[in-house]
Amino acid sequence: MKTPWHVWVVGGVSLLWNSGGAIDYLMLRFRVEAYTGQLTEAQLGFFESLPVWASIGWALGVWGAWIGSVLLLLRSRFAGTAFALSLLGIGVNSIYTYGLAGAEVDAGMGAVQAWFAVAIVVITAGLLFYARAMARRGVLR
Repeated sequence: MKTPWHVWVVGGVSLLWNSGGAIDYLMLRFRVEAYTGQLTEAQLGFFESLPVWASIGWALGVWGAWIGSVLLLLRSRFAGTAFALSLLGIGVNSIYTYGLAGAEVDAGMGAVQAWFAVAIVVITAGLLFYARAMARRGVLR
């Protein structure tokens, strides 16, 4: 089956989008001063105080989505699984971020960041549904 043009567009745009998340993750994890210097003390403190299970969720969310994008471009049927794992990771991290962290999040997150978090979930869910649809059509093997 010939690969539809939109697979390349969705795969390419999703890889760019998810690379942004991967860069953010690496910059924060490796504490790159040029990057972390732009954060407030409250924001930096939040990331440094994440419990291990929330950090694992964050990593799974970021890297699952990035790998899903690569797998989509490789036309692998496992792209959907990677996006599903990403959503699981986002959910785990969100339990801490929005359910347990409380005032720490309120101090470091404004309205823009809150809407951005919603956009991440919506886009990742969209990519999951897209990858599954392409797998059902036989585009992903």
